[in-house]
Amino acid sequence: MASSTNEPRVVRVSQKGQATIPKVLREKFGIETPGEVFVYEEQGRIIIEPVPSPDELHGIHAGEHERGDVLERVRELKDEEKRNEEERVERLRPSEDV
Repeated sequence: MASSTNEPRVVRVSQKGQATIPKVLREKFGIETPGEVFVYEEQGRIIIEPVPSPDELHGIHAGEHERGDVLERVRELKDEEKRNEEERVERLRPSEDV
């Protein structure tokens, strides 16, 4: 059965205030370990967003952005990079007709 990332999860908070982000969510949102995340309040909720690496921020930090814009752009760049890598692998894969 596939694990849904939309279902609420109970996460323990240690005496030091530490909580573990479930693996399925870290993988889905590209949160590296060890790594960093943004934590802030928005509309009465705690929001956690991955901190993009300097390479991921190249060219997208100019101008004003709403919260979440940078993360969305980083996801687009990662998806594009993944598609490009898959295309490279496909081109390099030996033909089965040979």
